[in-house]
Formats: sequence, structure tokens, C-alpha cells
Amino acid sequence: MADLQDELRPLPEAGELDAEAQTAPSPGAPYTRGTHRTEESGATEPGAVPEPESERGRGPEPGSERGRETGRERERETQDSPLERARALLAAHPVADGYSGLPWALRHLPWYDLQLGESAVDTDVPRLREGHVGALLWSLHPPEGLAPERAVGATLEQLDHARSVIAAHPEGLRLALSAGQVIDAHHCGRVAVVLGPATAAAVDGSLGILRSLHTLGLRVLTLVDASWAGESGLTRFGEEVVREMNRIGVLADLSGASDATIGRVLALSKTPVLCTRSAARALRPHPGNLPDGLLAELGAAKGLCLVPLTAEQTGPSVRDVADHLDHVRAIAGPDCVGLSGTYDSGAAHPQGLADASGYPHLIAELLGRGWPETDIALLTWGNMQRVLRTADFAARAARDRREPPTAGVARLDGRQDA
Repeated sequence: MADLQDELRPLPEAGELDAEAQTAPSPGAPYTRGTHRTEESGATEPGAVPEPESERGRGPEPGSERGRETGRERERETQDSPLERARALLAAHPVADGYSGLPWALRHLPWYDLQLGESAVDTDVPRLREGHVGALLWSLHPPEGLAPERAVGATLEQLDHARSVIAAHPEGLRLALSAGQVIDAHHCGRVAVVLGPATAAAVDGSLGILRSLHTLGLRVLTLVDASWAGESGLTRFGEEVVREMNRIGVLADLSGASDATIGRVLALSKTPVLCTRSAARALRPHPGNLPDGLLAELGAAKGLCLVPLTAEQTGPSVRDVADHLDHVRAIAGPDCVGLSGTYDSGAAHPQGLADASGYPHLIAELLGRGWPETDIALLTWGNMQRVLRTADFAARAARDRREPPTAGVARLDGRQDA
């Protein structure tokens, strides 16, 4: 019993309990012994050991109030960054890409899978989704140097091949024959594919061939490389082609056309026209780019200038492309500027825009320059939708007023070899 009493210690007084409570570590604090550092001076006190080096300078605990506030601040900073703003904006207003050479590029591959990903080309479904591309115009242009008499057959083969590619990738791609079908495809999580532009030589002097190509899905025709649309402008048959395109709903592409042809089509066409690969000639004197006078006329006619993402026409950097977009927007207006990736066309692309996934970087550059989100929504999606929708409405109205013409180039232009 004496031994047990020797082990008993006197109980502390009430004041001593209060003092112990004040110096005791809180339940959530790490336990330390020896000396510890005071918060204000950093000096050590007896009875605590220094915290390990790995514990010093650490941020607030994730579950603490300060930790939650820090997390919210970082989240706000991330959301406010131009690139994240660009991605959020593109999620609501995706890119309608005005020119893609993918169908011809795929013809050279023995096997491909666009749904899984295809490194041999610039465009596949994963990169289209990463770049927030909602619609594509698929070029049906034949390769350079093809004999004119082969243009009809080559275009038919391109149409058949393009439709086969779309049918082989139903989870990612969908053929769209109207503005409404473009929107439907986007709402279903698919990339809408509009067939065209095709070369004017595919018409081969026959309005019946033009109508047949439209029935097979053609929606854009480039008015170059034809005897009826040359340096001197449109012939009588060329004017009839434009009227028939308005009647059936085929858009005119004027990229590469002569100034005389562009001026006449702008005066004649009842629907807006496209320039699928044209930037500002004032910034870069490329023959495919448009001078300010034609840009102003295009804006007055509510046409659409689709600025290409090519180093040759716009420059080697994202800033160069943005400079052209600034210029076209200033001259033609925000309702008349769009984007043309020109991927898989054999062209070199600006740094940072090497494939279809790079669009958010371009939009981030425009946001940094102060572009309103409304103007960017028009640039990426709204303007192309307006042009497609107007062509559909005009075609429905024109079909009720005008019978299909049958005159060919031989009758209207007096060509004996047609």
C-alpha cells in the first residue's frame, strides 16, 4: 500500500488546469514535443521540437475554411483564363470550318479510323471534338493538273467517297444537306459535314449536271476553272448557272475568282456568297486574298469571308491569323467573317494551329484582343448558319417562281465544242 501511495500524484488546482488547456495542442494540430517555433518571431520554446522541414511552408489543409477559399480562388483564376473562356465559349458556339481537304487525303491511306484517331491526317473525330468543331465543309476539288474532261467523273468519285467515309463513322460524323440538319447533327453530338466546294468544271456546261450534283449532296460550287467564269467575268451561261444555284440551294464560292467575276456574282446572286479561303490582301499580298474594296462589297452583300489558317495566306503565327480576322471584321463587319481551317489540303499551318484541335488557342487570342463574345459567336458558328439558312429559304421561294432551265453553254454562249 505504501508503494501504491508513492505512485499517487497530487491533483492540479483549477487554475493549473486552465493553464494546461491553453497550452495544450488543439485536436486537429500535429503533436510536437520539445521546442516549437512561435508564430510571430520564429523562436523556439522549451517543451517542443521543431516541425519537420516537409511540414513548413505548406498551404492550408484541404478541408479547412482557408483551404476551401484558396481552392475557390484557384478555380476562379482558371475559369477566367483566356483559354478556358475560349473553350467555354466554343462549347456553346462551335466552329463551322469552311474548308477541309480530308476526303482526298483519305484516298491515299490503305486503312484509317477517324473515330479512334488517325495520325496520318490533320483531322479526326477526337481532334475535332478537342477543337470544338461542329461543322465542316468538305472540299471535292480534284487534284491539280487533272484534265478538264475528267472533272465530272472525279467530282462524282469524290462525292461517293465522302459519303462512304461519313457512313463508316456514324458515331462522329453526319451528312448535313441543310442548315437545320447542321443544327440537328450538333445537338446529337455529331460533326455535321456539308459537301462542297466542288470545282465549276464539274458542271461541264450543263445545268442538268449541276442539278444532279445537288441531288447527290453538293452544296457549294467554286466559280473558277471554267470558260463561263474567267478573268473577264461571267458569260451568259455563267449568269444562268448563278441563278440556278440560287434556285436549288447551292452556294457560290468566290475564292480564287477574278475581281470581275466576284463583282458580277455579288450583283446577281440573291443569296449570300462564300469566299472559303480568302484573307486580307492589305496585310498579305496573296492572289487568293481580297482587297479592301471587295471586302467592303462582300460585307454590303452579307457574304462571308472565311479566313484560312495557312502560313502562306495569313502568316506563321496565331497572332498573324488574328490580325487578318481583325482587318476583315473592321472592313466587312462582324457579320461577314468566318474561319477556314484548310486542313488536309497540303498547306502549311501557323504555329499552334497545326491541326483541327487548335481553335481554342485562336479564340483565346481574340478574347485577349477584346473581341466581344457575341462577335466570336458569329465568327465561329452564327455567320455560317445564317448563310446556309438564307440559301435554304431563297431556294424554297425560287422553286415556286422559276422552272428548271434547260439551256446549256452551247446555246447561251455559242460554243460549238460543247
